[in-house]
Amino acid sequence: MDVRAPASPSRRGGTWGGRTQEERRTERRARLIDAALRIWLENGWAAVTMRGVCTQAGLNDRYFYEHFTDRDELLAAVWDEVCFDVFGELSALVAEHIELPALDILHLAIARSVDLQTAGPARILFGNHAGSRVLEERRKAMLTEAADLLIATARPYLRPGVDESDLRMGVLMGIGGFVELLTAWRTGAVEADTARIIAHVTETADLLGARYLALLG
Repeated sequence: MDVRAPASPSRRGGTWGGRTQEERRTERRARLIDAALRIWLENGWAAVTMRGVCTQAGLNDRYFYEHFTDRDELLAAVWDEVCFDVFGELSALVAEHIELPALDILHLAIARSVDLQTAGPARILFGNHAGSRVLEERRKAMLTEAADLLIATARPYLRPGVDESDLRMGVLMGIGGFVELLTAWRTGAVEADTARIIAHVTETADLLGARYLALLG
């Protein structure tokens, strides 16, 4: 006769409290990333530590190493999630207004980009990342990805015969300058309100657009 107690209903099928082990792992990872993001937004990336993140997330230290080998890997994960969300939102904005002229779409994207880094998690993308190799690498990759996205979006509107190398150089200069301006603005090196920043970037974008776009109306 088997006298062993039956399995607890809450643990049948590999579940606990109605969630599978993989679901719990996913939740813990999300809690660690959210905690790191809150600390980063409040005090900068250098304030993000394994112990501080675990305390903020309400998790034991061992769960940190369940998902990340070190702080750099966590910082990269936070950056990647924020960057993914920002690119997704801008792509959705373009799709929503695809019937508009190219420059009108660009103006909307500029305004939204400024708004995102003013009040949301996107602020981490425009901070000072000196001293963090992984964040400097992510920043460079972001510029390339942003250039790729802008070129792909603009392609149906380009003038016939546009030189691809010249286009990429122009777009990289434009995006790089935009990022540097927002970074300087956030650190107080540039004094201007949001409307003036958007207006200045829009005027500069119009000059770039006049060089490459076939339709400016």
